[in-house]
Amino acid sequence: MPINSILNVFAKSPIEPLQKHINKVHDCACLLTPFFNAALSSDWNNAVKIREQINLTEKEADNLKREIRLTLPGGLFMPVERTDLLELLSHQDRIANKAKDISGRILGRELMLPTQIHSPFLAYLNRSLDAVTMAKEAINELEDLLETGFTGREVNLVEKMIRKIDSIEEDTDILQVAIRRQLFEIEDTLNPIDVMLVYKIIEWVGDLADLAESVGARLELMLARA
Repeated sequence: MPINSILNVFAKSPIEPLQKHINKVHDCACLLTPFFNAALSSDWNNAVKIREQINLTEKEADNLKREIRLTLPGGLFMPVERTDLLELLSHQDRIANKAKDISGRILGRELMLPTQIHSPFLAYLNRSLDAVTMAKEAINELEDLLETGFTGREVNLVEKMIRKIDSIEEDTDILQVAIRRQLFEIEDTLNPIDVMLVYKIIEWVGDLADLAESVGARLELMLARA
């Protein structure tokens, strides 16, 4: 098949919508930074506004997900399976859902994290978001991967990104243990219900990195099958 014909077929592929989706998911997750800056300062009016942005961005990601699922044809002329793309899409979408859940839990109770863990918590949040950013960058290499037939330098680059996601996720595990230890040391001085919710928020923030790692794992599986 002539190269122009191949490119025309690729132009109809879902790669660009998939990249738009991960970019929207990334936007949604990254809104947690200003959200927590507002929440930790008890600026609940601003936190409400940012939560609305999170909701809107999550809905936009959801709409993109639905559009891809409805329009993704079978028998694509690509070295990847339709089911693999749909699985990858689902893993991407869970990141935005988690960001929405986190902000909703904080705002619903106007939950204040203890001041003693503010600084390490924000570092932990930012490291988790680093994993989401790296997952986004890896997905944005998909188009180049297709053009090279999943071979050569581009594959090595994406594999390096996937390993970086794994490394960042390991960092978040270490940070989570340290924050939980700090919280444990002061939990007797706090409202018991709030303590349980703070532990849950800490867990969910770590889930962002875990979900980014799962995106990398699905991408790695696609590379292995291509």
